[in-house]
Amino acid sequence: MKTTGNTVFISGGSAGIGLAIAKKLSEAGNTVIINGRNAERLHKALGELSNAVAIQGDLSVEADRIRIAQELAAHHPDVNIVINNAGAAFMNNLSDSTNDAAGKAYQEINTNYLSIIHFTSLVLPQLLKQDDAAIVNVTSIAVFRGNKYLPTYSASKAALHSYTQGLRDTFAENNRLTIYEVYPPLVNTEFSAEIGGANGIPASEVADELLLALAKNQVEVPVGETKKIHQLVEQLSVSAE
Repeated sequence: MKTTGNTVFISGGSAGIGLAIAKKLSEAGNTVIINGRNAERLHKALGELSNAVAIQGDLSVEADRIRIAQELAAHHPDVNIVINNAGAAFMNNLSDSTNDAAGKAYQEINTNYLSIIHFTSLVLPQLLKQDDAAIVNVTSIAVFRGNKYLPTYSASKAALHSYTQGLRDTFAENNRLTIYEVYPPLVNTEFSAEIGGANGIPASEVADELLLALAKNQVEVPVGETKKIHQLVEQLSVSAE
């Protein structure tokens, strides 16, 4: 798909991976609409972008999802790319009965999975009017295996991965809508600081890989060390057929 002249909505676009993607797309000549919960952070992010506006709101809240989708339809009818990047993650010790593991998991599954399904259903009618459109879901290397530090986060991203595959199959015969999935490994952002994000790759690397994938119509976008795991999974899938 084209990598310039698009109008792109990016959730979680005021920091981390979302902001890195916004910068790359803005520099490439696209109009960018960033979304986030914090007005101050959004305002700061806009200062680092050109051809950009912001829509404040929390996509984990149903009323905000509906309002944002309505605002896009009314004021940005040419939106043709939606990047579902906003997420939630908690260290979740499943051996600690006082940890409220279920409460943390609920927030993760709501933000990382259920909210994306609902928001996607809200914006699909607008995307389907475009000549060339895309949905980009940002999942994680964690879709391939959970771990004891982020077990419920991994599960929520695995659910999003499965949904993304189903969404892609649903629109397989529609040559005007493409479904992409980005699999970052550990990335050095404020979001991942609690789990050693300082040892991760720069967010700009994720953004670079996405732009390359869009240009090549490469719907699976593994990044960094995820490429090795993704290749093995692909090989196993082919062998099983």
